[in-house]
Amino acid sequence: MSAPAPTPSTARPAPGGRTRPAPRPRGRGRRHSADRPRRSVALTALTGLVLLYSLVPLAWLAINATKTQEGLFDSFGLWFDGDFALWENITRTLAYDDGVFVRWLLNTVLYVVLGAGGATFLAVLGGYGLAKFAFPGRRAVLAVVIGAVAVPSTALAVPTFLMFSELGLTNTPWAVIVPSLISPFGLYLMWVFTAGAVPTELMEAARIDGAGEVRTFFRVALPLLGPGIVTVSLFTMVATWNNYFLPLIMIKDPDWYPLTLGLDTWNSQASTAGGEAVFDLVITGSLLTIVPLIAAFLLLQRYWQSGLTAGSVKE
Repeated sequence: MSAPAPTPSTARPAPGGRTRPAPRPRGRGRRHSADRPRRSVALTALTGLVLLYSLVPLAWLAINATKTQEGLFDSFGLWFDGDFALWENITRTLAYDDGVFVRWLLNTVLYVVLGAGGATFLAVLGGYGLAKFAFPGRRAVLAVVIGAVAVPSTALAVPTFLMFSELGLTNTPWAVIVPSLISPFGLYLMWVFTAGAVPTELMEAARIDGAGEVRTFFRVALPLLGPGIVTVSLFTMVATWNNYFLPLIMIKDPDWYPLTLGLDTWNSQASTAGGEAVFDLVITGSLLTIVPLIAAFLLLQRYWQSGLTAGSVKE
């Protein structure tokens, strides 16, 4: 019986009784080097410029919030001066004009909870229905949604004002809350996300087990839509929190101003006859305004990222 032929990986005896290790296959080092990500100096430089563009305004805001009114004009904008007045500025901002900043903050929270929260809920329901149900006119609805994404909100501000004026709802919180309930971009995102995140077979299995459509949505589909819901919530929350033009034309009573409109009023005081310049309070108030947004992004980041690539790798 003949011995098996040696394989390429079998050690071969060398003269003198020693064994030589098997030769390494060619091209292995090339394959490993090809798997490594290539470094691009141009892309690194571009990323650095984008990072500076994003962080320099935040750094300027944080640094100048520590200065007094005189220090804003007597020192370099991107460095601290001798007086660290951050806590004093925060106290003065919260107490200025009988604490109206706190009222504006509560108004903004109200608009975000009802407006952005309602927009997210309606986007989830609409996206789920468009993605998982077939009905007459579905293609027309999808075309209208995609077209509405391209329409800027400022183009609809004047017709919205005229409509709410006829209804007698201007100068009320509903003039800001009700238009914020419609988010075509959020509806489009939830439609796309639901189509890929909720398997139709899973819904059919729930229906076979006797679950109705409402129970199937809340018990089966809704847990799978977590990352999409968080994404739409963040988009609508930021849009409502930073909304300026709609409250500007809808609200005249300062007691119902959001933070954006209130800080603009403080900033305009210096140009009015007998008005007090409070630029230090405007900068400090702007810093306090962005803190909740940063906290929301940091707290919801793991819910936002988790599940976005679920099912993309087949085991």
